[in-house]
Amino acid sequence: MKTIIFLVLAIVSGLSFGQNENGVTLTITIPNLSNNDGEASAALYNEATFMKAAPLQTSAAIPKNNAVTLVFENVKPGAYGIITLHDTNGNGRMDFEANGMPKEDYGVSGSGAGFGPPSWSNAEITVGKENMDIEIRM
Repeated sequence: MKTIIFLVLAIVSGLSFGQNENGVTLTITIPNLSNNDGEASAALYNEATFMKAAPLQTSAAIPKNNAVTLVFENVKPGAYGIITLHDTNGNGRMDFEANGMPKEDYGVSGSGAGFGPPSWSNAEITVGKENMDIEIRM
């Protein structure tokens, strides 16, 4: 009986892990950081969470040579938006001037940030069944 229970649990676990592997890898390159201070990060959103809730995934790294590469794994096909931040002082958030303008550089996937806060229509990208390399300039 213990053997049967173990086999059922092993099969269910294998199915769960197999489902996660159906997604693709998104490799985000930020090539134009102003310096190597702090940390650069990226956050992956869908339309429901974009600028409203916690991201679906995050990735961060310390810049080298004024650039950084970040990775999101197991991303299912669909519409997503990515926001990047160069947190130069390492406090874990975007800092703003008294007039509301950002003190730190940021970028957005899709057609870019434009003027003002990022919008879903500017950030939206379509993820298919192939791994993607995405460059986001700040």
